Amino acid sequence: MTMSNPQVRTQHLTLLPLDPEAASALPDERDRAAQIIGAELSPGWPARHLLGVLPRQVAAPPEHARYGIWVIVERATGEVIGDIGFFGPPGPDATLEVGYSIAPERRRRGYATEAARAIVTWAFEQPGVRTILARCDHTNEPSIRILAGVGFSRTGQTDEQLHWRLDSDD
Repeated sequence: MTMSNPQVRTQHLTLLPLDPEAASALPDERDRAAQIIGAELSPGWPARHLLGVLPRQVAAPPEHARYGIWVIVERATGEVIGDIGFFGPPGPDATLEVGYSIAPERRRRGYATEAARAIVTWAFEQPGVRTILARCDHTNEPSIRILAGVGFSRTGQTDEQLHWRLDSDD
């Protein structure tokens, strides 16, 4: 795995930064995006909320693409079943914010937890990363369990969003 084109493999998943060319093909050119990614796209991916973020991935400089959207590929089927990633590179405060989504037909299999653990481990191995933040809806029990299970601590609430934080051991 190279710094510019990382790949994270877990027991059931492979995580890959979303190629900007594939991001530009979504959502209309699914076959083209699948070919660029090198994996089929599950019917429930990408989720509607990701569509507004895709232009940011397309415009990101190559060195920042790894701090954007990553696809989650189910190794058993070779399908993209979700996404995980960051809202941009770490700033001077050495902080990233993570978000994730699993296609509805692949939920409740532990994939979000597996992907979150893997991407957090990867992030803390990168220079200039000491803290990872996350947010989720206060009624989203699965995300609450995932974030707590990965080791995040609740730091507060704004409106309907719970705020979470995980610091590196360094």
